[in-house]
Amino acid sequence: FRERVRAMFYHAYEHYLESAFPYDELRPLTCDGQDTWGSFSLTLIDALDTLLILGNVSEFQRVVSVLQEGVDFDIDVNASVFETNIRVVGGLLSAHLLSKKAGVEVEVGWPCSGPLLRMAEEAARKLLPAFQTPTGMPYGTVNLLHGVNPGETPVTCTAGIGTFIVEFATLSHLTGDPVFEDVARKALKALWKNRSDIGLVGNHIDVITAKWVAQDAGIGAGVDSYFEYLVKGAILLQDKELMSMFLEYNKAIKNYTKFDDWYLWVQMYKGTVSMPVFQSLEAYWPGLQSLIGDVDNAMRTFLNYYTVWKQFGGLPEFYNIPQGYTVDKREGYPLRPELIESAMYLYRATRDPTVLELGRDAVESIEKISKVDCGFATIKDLRDHRLDNRMESFFLAETVKYLYLLFDPDNFIHNDGSVFDVVVTPYGECVLNAGGYVFNTEAHPIDPAALHCCRKRKEEQWEVEDLMREFYSPKKNKKFTLKRAADYGEGESAKDPEDASSEKGGEKRSSKKSSHSLLSCPTQSFNSKLAVLGQVFLDDT
Repeated sequence: FRERVRAMFYHAYEHYLESAFPYDELRPLTCDGQDTWGSFSLTLIDALDTLLILGNVSEFQRVVSVLQEGVDFDIDVNASVFETNIRVVGGLLSAHLLSKKAGVEVEVGWPCSGPLLRMAEEAARKLLPAFQTPTGMPYGTVNLLHGVNPGETPVTCTAGIGTFIVEFATLSHLTGDPVFEDVARKALKALWKNRSDIGLVGNHIDVITAKWVAQDAGIGAGVDSYFEYLVKGAILLQDKELMSMFLEYNKAIKNYTKFDDWYLWVQMYKGTVSMPVFQSLEAYWPGLQSLIGDVDNAMRTFLNYYTVWKQFGGLPEFYNIPQGYTVDKREGYPLRPELIESAMYLYRATRDPTVLELGRDAVESIEKISKVDCGFATIKDLRDHRLDNRMESFFLAETVKYLYLLFDPDNFIHNDGSVFDVVVTPYGECVLNAGGYVFNTEAHPIDPAALHCCRKRKEEQWEVEDLMREFYSPKKNKKFTLKRAADYGEGESAKDPEDASSEKGGEKRSSKKSSHSLLSCPTQSFNSKLAVLGQVFLDDT
């Protein structure tokens, strides 16, 4: 099955390159391409880390250089803030962190610098104007050249507000610029502050007035990845506050929306049922439950969803639970990954063979129903298997990736920490690729250890730079003496009047420094050696 999934990937990927690149997506029925989310060659960015998971380092390296040359974010395009973040920023960050593993020649200072990181930062900066609202909750759409359009609707879905912390916190930790994590946290907290008295959030909110426009509460479309990012943000950042927010929501969700291991839609203020419907997007929930250790409940809900799959050979967008059938105009299956994603998490947690059976069924039905000469087509109607002329980029980013990982227990993504790489950065050594990857909601894996490789605060960086500058600046006498030695407890005191100016500048910068010093001196005096976070520089370096 693993090899069949690999063949599925290449059938779709090669036809995208042949018929659709540089457009965003492949149109598999007409064998051509179309731009859908902003003209970024999106399928290429989305498929990049999947290439490495399948072990194709040479194509990964080729695509990295293609993207560096070909992708431009200075374009007059109205882009979805949410989609650009999860697909473009997430895809570039993940590829940046995996590039050394893929044999790309990384620059000095990686993972704290690099061309893909600079591209991710540039894309994220284009999204920042959307967050300039009275509530801190972002607009849903931004023009990449001009910012938020005048007359832009202030109504955004909950997921479009609460799905930034994974990518933006990673960016802040890697680049040292706190603005990204700050706006993502502010948006998360604004949603939390505006929850109803019974602890639920609605579907759409006005980001200017903080009034709920759509008051349906549930775990599916419009809300889904907000809950997902509270859990994943808590894991990635080891943040108890985010986890306690999720656990509070989880209580309210169980109290008001859960019936017989199904989750319905309810009115957010009263808790009365508004739609007894299961949406295919909700199928991520068992995977999320398994991440917080609630495996029994996860498995029961997963089995409910799996019965729907068996009924149709896919998950219809909407499924009426009491009637046990599809909902009018919502009968399609665009090859979504959510049930397969949950299967991957649950198989890691339980090794239950039933979960593998879903993987088998998914491979069989996707091959049988949606495979065409030029790729895999969205299923327009699961009742008669009519197809639509679209292959979404998430098919290669998520669906194929989760299927492959379900059938590949030895993949490096499943690493339990027994093997790892040690990387030397300007801030010392750090451990990477030890496992524990956190997938963003587009299945782009982020290595949580990377967040500890780069110093977050610029003041600390300045201290390192001051020392380096002092050490390398030409002196009349070769004897090196450490300025501000008293700050750090050891070393000779400053005697060289030439250095008085740089000393003052250095003191100014380091006045904000944290209570414990970043730098500590070795025992020998500094006329022989300088150590910065454990790296020793000799006089003749």
